[in-house]
Amino acid sequence: MLVLDKKKRMTAIIVLIIAEAVISIGVFVTNGMVEKHETIKEVMKDAVLHEDNRISLFGLAEVNPSLISGFVVTALLLLFAAIMRIFVIPKFSYVPGKMQILLEEWVGFFKKLAETNSHHRNKFLGAYIFAAGSYIFFGTMFELIGLEAITTEGHPISLPAPLADINGAICMGCLSYLVILSGGIAENKLRGVALTLKEFSLPISMSFRLFGALLSGMLVTELIYFYMGLSIVLPVIVGVLFTLIHALVQAYVLTMLVSMFYGEVTEPPKKKEKKKKPHDQDPENTPEDTSDDSDVAEESSEQAA
Repeated sequence: MLVLDKKKRMTAIIVLIIAEAVISIGVFVTNGMVEKHETIKEVMKDAVLHEDNRISLFGLAEVNPSLISGFVVTALLLLFAAIMRIFVIPKFSYVPGKMQILLEEWVGFFKKLAETNSHHRNKFLGAYIFAAGSYIFFGTMFELIGLEAITTEGHPISLPAPLADINGAICMGCLSYLVILSGGIAENKLRGVALTLKEFSLPISMSFRLFGALLSGMLVTELIYFYMGLSIVLPVIVGVLFTLIHALVQAYVLTMLVSMFYGEVTEPPKKKEKKKKPHDQDPENTPEDTSDDSDVAEESSEQAA
């Protein structure tokens, strides 16, 4: 058995070495065949501003590639949710299968997060952070698929993550802030508004935290892909690791912040305990004045002595 295991390992190593050699030769041979119509500076600038590589939206307007990614991710998530609700959820049983366990753990994580940080009106909060966390995670992982579109200038471009665009990140931050505000109004009326407006910088911080994290990963990946010397095996490792880590961390951070601030603004005010005022005691409960009786007893004792 040991001999067979060693042979299998050696065979696997040899296959990997041969595959790596073929890929390296292919990269060097095809290096001059593809014209780069942009410099690395233009690529990284356009990844932030989206001024050049724009896509026509059904001939109606020229939009950023991230908007197309947002439409695609939303449509895929809605389609997946409909399939799960129609075909999978009705078949759930007391002895769960792998798909049931996965769905229950995913939903249960956000439900527990909402209940832990907000003890009031946490049902709506759980639904929102579930939707927002799922969109951030799967939207970030979407760029690994590598779907391409044609720009208005005729160049192919890989669709980025929806939230890698500053406009998408600001929309997510402002929507989360409005959810927090709505919870404060529903539970505490004007006091909830005051508590929410106190954190006026919250939508800006959430938006730019989300945008900066996703953009940094995209820029590093673009930089590695651009240079031939780094584009052999490294993009696979760096691209997958950066994307997966950013997807998990950013989905958790935003949902945690929303649930914490939502719980703060929906917390009802604590009722102050009224101090008990001293009341006049009832004559029945007041102790009788025994001073006269004590004086009489003292006089009688003196006379007896």
